[in-house]
Amino acid sequence: MTKLAPVLSAHWDEKDSFTLEGYKRHGGYTASAKALTMDPDAIIQLVKDSGLRGRGGAGFPTGMKWGFIPQGDNKDHYLVVNADESEPGTCKDTPLLMANPHVLIEGCIIACHAIRAKHAFIYIRGEVTHVVRRVNQAIQDAYAAGILGNGVDVVLHIGAGAYICGEETALLDSLEGFRGQPRLRPPFPAIAGLYARPTVVNNVESIASVPAIIKNGAEWYQSMGTEKSKGTTLYSLSGHVVNPGQFEAPLGITLREILDLAGGVRPGHTLKFWTPGGSSTPLFTDAHLDVPLDYEGVAAAGSMLGTKALQIFDETTCVVRAVLRWTEFYKHESCGKCTPCREGTWWLVQILRDLEAGKGTEADLAKLLDLCDNIMGRSFCALGDGATSPITSSIKYFRDEYIAHLTQGGCPFDPVASTLFAGAGA
Repeated sequence: MTKLAPVLSAHWDEKDSFTLEGYKRHGGYTASAKALTMDPDAIIQLVKDSGLRGRGGAGFPTGMKWGFIPQGDNKDHYLVVNADESEPGTCKDTPLLMANPHVLIEGCIIACHAIRAKHAFIYIRGEVTHVVRRVNQAIQDAYAAGILGNGVDVVLHIGAGAYICGEETALLDSLEGFRGQPRLRPPFPAIAGLYARPTVVNNVESIASVPAIIKNGAEWYQSMGTEKSKGTTLYSLSGHVVNPGQFEAPLGITLREILDLAGGVRPGHTLKFWTPGGSSTPLFTDAHLDVPLDYEGVAAAGSMLGTKALQIFDETTCVVRAVLRWTEFYKHESCGKCTPCREGTWWLVQILRDLEAGKGTEADLAKLLDLCDNIMGRSFCALGDGATSPITSSIKYFRDEYIAHLTQGGCPFDPVASTLFAGAGA
């Protein structure tokens, strides 16, 4: 069995892990002190050599992203940390910021030095008030200790709760005071990002992983994970399991192994379907228990690793109802900028509501797939693509369940509908 490898979560069990004293007790801010003596290009190369990939979902190499920033251009450069975590099932950055906000601040200092930036912005969603307070206190403590303010300033920006602002260019528009909507690219943020200046946008976990790499070296980081997916990461396990929570392990661990660590699916029940990377990734079934949970392994099996939000559903769950609830979320959170997403997600909800209620015909499944095909790859950002993923994958694996809704005139998991259907067939 793959062993847990606590790096980010190594000291989460300590009561004062979130404080400056608790962080410094385990060598906190020694990595940033070391980095500030290094050449910025050497830091970028070190992060490239480590194999660290973005932990926000896309998995783009972090060092390569930093390297896109033009140098010697006499322009202000900015670092933006995306802490706008809001996809259903995704819950790794919130506990990380609650347990150890200083590792993010130290990562910001190192990243700013590497990309020649003097300002870092942490964009966090407004609903997580407890996290906002904790991060804000950590920033204040870092300033009071003289850690911040000597070449690097960190600003905490509180968003208004729009899921679309998790998309990096919509986040930048929101930071500038505009309505959060995706920008047309090119130009990319590395050339014209925040305030039309070169900008790096990274996920919380990506930046928080940097101090350990600076401290321990690229080879140490490469020793964990798989050939193309290096290091450790946080897997968020939720749903019908005995012990849900955060599990930090090397990339490449399987769901079977994580479930063993979590005590398995709740007693008396069996796994039906699950998400490998949040609600915007294609569903998996119990046949995928041994798929390596790294970027290549999950992609080869037909899904995406995404944010590593492992939502577990047992046999008592109606897959049609679950997919409907996710689709309602994406319809509600669509910014409305592009027609495929604005209109397409609305129609997806209408058809799914009818199907879940047992209305319509089998032809509606073909219509649903046709709608997904017209949204996929045609929306302004990835929200439209994400909305289609659970629909197409659920029909692929559970088509019979969709048909059962139509033949029974309602959800087969609804006791009333099942009783009525049984009576009608008697």
